[in-house]
Amino acid sequence: MLAGDPYVADDPDNEQRSRRGAQLADAYHRACRVDPVAAMPLLEALVGHLGEGAFVKPPLFVDYGEHISIGARTFANYGLVALDVAPITIGQDCQIGPNVQLLTPTHPLEAQPRRDKLEAAEPITIGDNVWIGGGAIICPGVTIGADSVIGAGAVVTKDVPPGVVAVGNPARVIKEVPGAPSTPPDSSTGLTGAPAEPAVQE
Repeated sequence: MLAGDPYVADDPDNEQRSRRGAQLADAYHRACRVDPVAAMPLLEALVGHLGEGAFVKPPLFVDYGEHISIGARTFANYGLVALDVAPITIGQDCQIGPNVQLLTPTHPLEAQPRRDKLEAAEPITIGDNVWIGGGAIICPGVTIGADSVIGAGAVVTKDVPPGVVAVGNPARVIKEVPGAPSTPPDSSTGLTGAPAEPAVQE
């Protein structure tokens, strides 16, 4: 599964690990409403790695949790969906808006393998200091480069280079981020002229 090979989703071992993730996520949600600081050990137990000073506002929804790495000082707002069938790696100092979806699972295009309940997954990697606006969807196999900004509601189907702003469905790069390392225009990024600047806030 972690290697991206086809697998059967209702494998008993996977089901058990998924239940563990759901139970820890629920326990973290309930504990956080009482005392966010005291709830942190539950979040640490849920995810594979939690950097110093990182915080995720519940509710948090995962497939397993253990395949998620969150860098130091990263903040994720309410309603993060992180389906970690393949690894999800989130860098340091990231800002993730409410209701963002990080989706690693994929399904066959062919009809019969889907009837056979075969699935696969591709990892998602988010670089340091990335801002993802509310409601954005990051699709399987996507890498977002450091310092980039993903606009609210964007659907990111392809890699995003470092230091750019990407918006829309499907997301396309519209400009560079001021102060970030220069990223030259490239046909693969969709970098274009000067359309009206959309909102990227949460």
